[in-house]
Amino acid sequence: MASKAPLQSGLTGGWVLVSFNDMLTEKVSRLCLLTAIVFASLAFARVSSGAEGTDGGKWAPLFNGKDLSGWVVMNDAKFTATNGVIHLDRSAGWLRTEKEYSDFVVEAEWRALETNYNSGFYIRAVLVGNPYPTNAFQVNLKEMALGQLLRGKTEAQPSKTPKFPVNEWVTFRMEARGKKLTLDVNGARVWEFDKLDTDHGYIGIQAESKLMDFRNVRVRERRSDRPPKQN
Repeated sequence: MASKAPLQSGLTGGWVLVSFNDMLTEKVSRLCLLTAIVFASLAFARVSSGAEGTDGGKWAPLFNGKDLSGWVVMNDAKFTATNGVIHLDRSAGWLRTEKEYSDFVVEAEWRALETNYNSGFYIRAVLVGNPYPTNAFQVNLKEMALGQLLRGKTEAQPSKTPKFPVNEWVTFRMEARGKKLTLDVNGARVWEFDKLDTDHGYIGIQAESKLMDFRNVRVRERRSDRPPKQN
């Protein structure tokens, strides 16, 4: 029986067939790669979403950019909402949330408007005390002790956070969970503290006779086995 002649690459039909097969293979490869990328992106999004929501709720703004709704001015503090920021005038006292919190993450941006600045964030603070809440945990915004954790007037956790220049916005992220409190400054972990002995209270901003601004203040509550105290 006569053997079949092999397909000659020089024939036009052969080249068309080979080119078509190459193009089809390339398109299939690209489609597979695109599909893999899409599925990987969706999987990453689900993981990221789970990390944000498996043990708590969504982020909620504590400042609406217009007024001090949701806040209570305590004692002789002078806080106002202006130009999209919470402005702190020279005064003594504090600004607190209407609501108490137990386990939560709170973020805020702040900037000093003068040198030798001083303020602070209160964590799980009580109402008792004048001008400041008695024996409260405070993340310090004092220029020469920036990021330091105080319990009342006593240092509970030192910090080596360098001071920031006037008019520069800085982001503080504080997470209270059980007995643990952490501080991140501009996205970098500064310290971890594991001796919180209050399980609920108010989030607050201290007025320490210096000019300061605050913006983008938000909170995300974490699940807790301890129900917050009801007023």
